[in-house]
Amino acid sequence: MNLYVNFASYLGVALLLLAAGIVLFMISTPKLKEISLIAEKNVSAALVLGGKIIGLAIVLGAAAEYSISLFDMVTWGIIGIVSQVIVFILAEVITIRFSIHKAIEDDNRAVGVMLFSLSLAIGWIVAKCLSY
Repeated sequence: MNLYVNFASYLGVALLLLAAGIVLFMISTPKLKEISLIAEKNVSAALVLGGKIIGLAIVLGAAAEYSISLFDMVTWGIIGIVSQVIVFILAEVITIRFSIHKAIEDDNRAVGVMLFSLSLAIGWIVAKCLSY
């Protein structure tokens, strides 16, 4: 029975952290309104949000795999989420030639694919840094 309780605990916490990560992304990037853009069939916004979700899931999966306790998983999950958000904000600052949020609003799919890829790459790197 303990195995099932552990599974449910880790899954529940991971899903809560995933939701918190998505909310944190939306709060920290208020210019980019992915949900409303997706409702308007904006593919670039869907790529960006999808990349964020997958990147966060990669990090949270690693946090669950390598943690020694539920508290350890939460700690490393939060560190991973914050790392993802910081890198995404830095991407907006670094791209001085154009505005990322404007490009996504205009459904610039090249930018959408790049941000999708960036989210996956950062998620993968952060996940690998979580291993002991």
